[in-house]
Amino acid sequence: MELNRYHYFMIGLFLLLCGLELQTVESVTLTPEVTKFLAERSGHPVAATGKAVGVLTGTEPPLPPKTISFPEWAGYAALSASAVLVLYSLMLPKPG
Repeated sequence: MELNRYHYFMIGLFLLLCGLELQTVESVTLTPEVTKFLAERSGHPVAATGKAVGVLTGTEPPLPPKTISFPEWAGYAALSASAVLVLYSLMLPKPG
């Protein structure tokens, strides 16, 4: 599939919204279900011991919620990339 100006424009708008969100949010705390899912998929040792304890006692100990902190430059990088893509989309010829 060939990308035309509308695709570049929409990718640029998506990155603009992501960049604005990264500028306003300092960190994200995941729910216990998502934390457990990520720990099981990554092979984290806490998830393995939690399963073993769950088998022995019948209840699984809760995992501490995972908090993701974003670097300050991530928002600026997304905003810069969005500006480049939107300006590039305006320079491309219209399809058809």
